[in-house]
Amino acid sequence: MLMISIMDMERKLQHSHAHAMLRECLRPYGIDYNEDTPLSRGKMGKPSLADRPDIHFNLSHANGVTACIVSDRECGIDCEGVRPFRQNVIRKVLSDREKLVFEAAPPEEKDLLFFRFWTLKEAYVKAIGTGISFPMNEAEFSFADAEITCSQPGCSFRQYILDGGRFVVSVCQLD
Repeated sequence: MLMISIMDMERKLQHSHAHAMLRECLRPYGIDYNEDTPLSRGKMGKPSLADRPDIHFNLSHANGVTACIVSDRECGIDCEGVRPFRQNVIRKVLSDREKLVFEAAPPEEKDLLFFRFWTLKEAYVKAIGTGISFPMNEAEFSFADAEITCSQPGCSFRQYILDGGRFVVSVCQLD
């Protein structure tokens, strides 16, 4: 189950809103998620439901957008508002092939393209539970015929470009 919410709210409220979305997503599983729900943590800190290892979840929030995924497989989600990218991040995050695609893009498309790559990479590292300790440029993505492919095996992706390109949400599920 996937929930995405676009609304302007204070940063400190985004965290609470993400957990309210998680509560709604877990309800069909018969789970009354609240602040007392026992959680476990993976070796890199990824939270999971201590009493339900068969259910996986992930949350993300950024200025103006909040997202939640609940799945029967390991999963990760990332959302970002599209804004000017930082040039110094390109060389650390994008693979050589992605850099070529990025450089060939028209200037007016580069901010969105950067955040398409970024959110896919973030969703992937969240799904595998490593966070950004994974070398981001080693997960290489391409977009062909509306299909997202990744150099890392055993995962599938979906991506949502929302509100006229103002937000990008990417989801990764491990096979």
